[in-house]
Parts: sequence; C-alpha cells; structure tokens
Amino acid sequence: MTLTTFALADQNFTLRRALGSDVGPIVELIARDQLRAAVESGAPEHRAPYLAAFHVIDADPAQLLCVVDSADGAMVATMQLTFIPGLARGGALRLQIEAVRVDEGLRGNGLGSAMISWAVGEGRQRGAALVQLTSDKSRVEAHRFYERLGFTPSHAGFKLQL
Repeated sequence: MTLTTFALADQNFTLRRALGSDVGPIVELIARDQLRAAVESGAPEHRAPYLAAFHVIDADPAQLLCVVDSADGAMVATMQLTFIPGLARGGALRLQIEAVRVDEGLRGNGLGSAMISWAVGEGRQRGAALVQLTSDKSRVEAHRFYERLGFTPSHAGFKLQL
C-alpha cells in the first residue's frame, strides 16, 4: 500500500507499508549499519525471529513499518513508527520514530528529510502531540540531521539488556 511518493532531484521514490517479503531487505539494510553489523544477521537462515517480529508489528495498528522503494523497485530505506498513548502531557499521544535507515549511496539527497517530514505529518494526522526518537550517542551526523529538522536533544536515555 503506497503511502506517499517523493520526487527528489531526478529520482522518484515510493514510501509504503512494509510487507513480509520486505523483511530480508530491511534486515540487510540494518545489518549494513556499522553499529548493528555485529548483532544483526541478514542471512536467510536467521530470518525466523525477524519474520515473527514483523507479524507482531504488522498486526498492531499502533505500529507502522515503512519502506521506501526507488523507481527501479529496489528497497532503499526504512523506518518504524510507533504511536504511544500515555497519561503524561494531558493524555497525549506520542509518535516514536525508530530504525531509520537510508541506503548509504542515497544519503544527502533529501530522502531522509522527506521520510521524517512525512512521519511528522502522519503523527499530526493521527493526533500525536509529540514526536520523539532516539539515536546512538556516537551518531554525530545523525544528530546534526535531526537538529536540522527541528528536533532538540532533550533527555538522557538508559537501556538495560535482558
């Protein structure tokens, strides 16, 4: 299902809801990331947990896993949106943007900005009062990118591996 299209420079891209057949290319894109390469496996024999996670995500109306296809049909980017209801901020709905990845060869052409802009608009349309995301502390370029889009660093994040 096509959600929107982007015309950037001389290239056209289609943002759509991910399908089960996209799980392999999504994992491969994530695994090419320097911080995730040691953890993620794009190998077909390791896809069962990813497929199981995809089915949970796809069945949940509060989740939207998106991919972006180039004009030739190659999957070149992905992001996951999660809509989180909460009691804080007067019962406000929050949009969490995670796992944003753009193929290395397409960075700097405006695709990432177009994706985030679309996601913010989707959040507004669904009634979100706040958009939040996390980024590893070592991703200095990503931090500059998000700040250029109007995001401000506001919280310290903590994780506990289980």
